Amino acid sequence: MQKISPFLWFDGTAEEAVDFYVSVFPDAKVGTIMRASSAGPGKEGQVLTINVELEGQSFTAFNFPTEFKFTEAVSFTVDCKDQAEVDHYWERLSQGGGQTLDCGWLKDRYGVFWQITPTRLIELMTDPDPNVAARAASAMMTMQKIDIAALERAVAAP
Repeated sequence: MQKISPFLWFDGTAEEAVDFYVSVFPDAKVGTIMRASSAGPGKEGQVLTINVELEGQSFTAFNFPTEFKFTEAVSFTVDCKDQAEVDHYWERLSQGGGQTLDCGWLKDRYGVFWQITPTRLIELMTDPDPNVAARAASAMMTMQKIDIAALERAVAAP
């Protein structure tokens, strides 16, 4: 068990969200499930928490009615090695009612925010040549889903 891990409070959709995330991330694993007892909280047998591991990162999904909502103040970055990975995570995490946002951000149908970030974007934006970094940043600012080929064209321009 990780010393520190995210604890996400879902408004009664934790099981559904975990099933969705397991379908999106290869090698995802569902872990311990805690259910309400006859003493509560909630209806006896109802899932209270469900642990899931996505790409080696453990999460706990809490399943209980709430007025609290996820915000952009906390998001999860998915490091993508190539455009195929960017496309996979972008399409899968935004499907079924998700919302695509600018600069590689999206909100999934459960309200969780994700940054779908190709490794190449970070390499270009941290290039020692400030002109390369600036051109990469400018190009990124025009995108929703990050397009690695368009970034490469932008940094190659004089």
